[in-house]
Amino acid sequence: MKFKILTIITASAIIMSSCQSKSQTEADKKADSTNLTAQTDNAPASTVDVSKIKVADAKTILARKQVPILCYHQVRNWKATDGKVGKDYIVEIQNFKDQMKMLADSGYHTILPDQLYAYLNTGAALPSKPIMLTFDDTDLDQFTIVNPTLKKLGYKAVYFIMTVSIGKKGKFVDYMSSDQIKQLSDEGNVIGSHTYDHKNFKKYAGKDWEEQLDKPTKRLEEITGKKMTEFAYPFGLWNAEGIPELKKRGFRMAYQLSTKRDEKDPLFTIRRIIASGYWSPKTLSNSIKNSF
Repeated sequence: MKFKILTIITASAIIMSSCQSKSQTEADKKADSTNLTAQTDNAPASTVDVSKIKVADAKTILARKQVPILCYHQVRNWKATDGKVGKDYIVEIQNFKDQMKMLADSGYHTILPDQLYAYLNTGAALPSKPIMLTFDDTDLDQFTIVNPTLKKLGYKAVYFIMTVSIGKKGKFVDYMSSDQIKQLSDEGNVIGSHTYDHKNFKKYAGKDWEEQLDKPTKRLEEITGKKMTEFAYPFGLWNAEGIPELKKRGFRMAYQLSTKRDEKDPLFTIRRIIASGYWSPKTLSNSIKNSF
C-alpha cells in the first residue's frame, strides 16, 4: 500500500514540478553582478575544510554569481506510456551522454556542496566554469547509467535520496539499494536528503518533521557513515517558516528549483534548473547561460 502511494506521489511530483520556472528572475540576475572569485582549474576538487567557515551575511552571498546547478530525475529511454509532461523529467540515455559530453567539451568542471559552501561564504576559488549536477528521487538508472557516464568524464554529483523508495521495485521505475547508495558516497559523490516520501515541505506540521527529516537523516547517515548536510525540497517548494527546522537539524544548504532566492536565507533557497528531456545538448548549454 505504501509503495502504491509512492507511485502516486512520484507522479504528482512530476506534474507539480513542471509548474516551476526554468529561467532565472531578473531580480536574481541583477543581484548576481559579480564574477566567480579567482577561478582556477587547480582549485581543490572536493577536499574543502568547511568546519571553520563562518556563514556570510545574506547580502554578500546574494552578490556572488550563481553557480549553475542542474536537476535530473530519470535517465532512461522514453516509453509509449510516458506522457508529454513526464517526458520533461525523463532524459533519454544517449541524450544524457551527449549532454555530459557537451559539458566536458565546453570546459565545465563539476563541484560539490563543500566547494559551493566555501565559495558562497568566503569567495573561495572554484574551478573554471563550475557546475553542480544533482539527481533526485533515488532512481536506479542514476546508479546503472548516470554514475558510469560521469566516471568516464571524472565528474562527481549530488544524489538526493527519498528513503521510502530505497531498494524498491516500482511499476514504472526501480530504485537504488542501500549498498548502491553507499557505493556512490564511497566513490566521492555526495548523498543528500529528499525526505521520506516526497511530501510537500510547505505543509509540514507536528510529526512531519520527524517522519520527513529526522528518520530519513538517520537512515542515510547509517548507510553512508557521513553527516547529512544537504537537503532538496520536494517539488522545489519551500517556505521561510520551515528553514529554521532545517538549520536546527544541522542542514547547511537546501535546494529549490527556480524561484527567487530568499533575501534572508539564500543558502537554504539555492536555485537549480531541471534538465528537460526535450533539450538537446545545445539547448541545455543555452539554458545554463541564460538561467545563471
